[in-house]
Amino acid sequence: MIGGGIGGLVLALITIFKPVWSPITAPAYAAAEGLLLGALSAQYASFYDGIVTQAVLLTFGVLITMLIAFGLGLVQATDKFRAGLFAATGGIMLVYLLTFVLSFFNIGIPYIHGSGMIGIGFSLFVIVIAALNLVLDFDFIQKGVESHAPKFMEWYGAFGLMVTLVWLYLEILRLLAKLQSRD
Repeated sequence: MIGGGIGGLVLALITIFKPVWSPITAPAYAAAEGLLLGALSAQYASFYDGIVTQAVLLTFGVLITMLIAFGLGLVQATDKFRAGLFAATGGIMLVYLLTFVLSFFNIGIPYIHGSGMIGIGFSLFVIVIAALNLVLDFDFIQKGVESHAPKFMEWYGAFGLMVTLVWLYLEILRLLAKLQSRD
């Protein structure tokens, strides 16, 4: 799990800063994330029966729903949509970073990681933001096709979509664990 996490992070950073390398780094990132998600999913499955299947089905359900909504033009990536989503995603990432840094000092952020109503509400909010990020991924891919972007951009678009799906899956897994721990 640790190797997949570190490898995935390194490969993601390389892909972000060198998109031209994405035909090589994107599949390697997928393999590294597969290790991470496989180990993490096994860990969750040992505590909660059936949670992984539920998380996978919900993740694909959200993906298909957002793809249909985007394809039908029900959701569009306008400038205001991008700005709002960027702000919300950035805020979530800052909370994650703060949680990570504070964990070194044995300090946790109260409520949001618990299984109470605030923690469940926070997880639902993060899932909505992750799902809306799929719209940006679809828009990026569509604009790349329309502008006849270089071939490596196909891999870069797939990489972006993969990052969002990994995030969405992990958040759904967390939410399901919170809900099941309330029983």
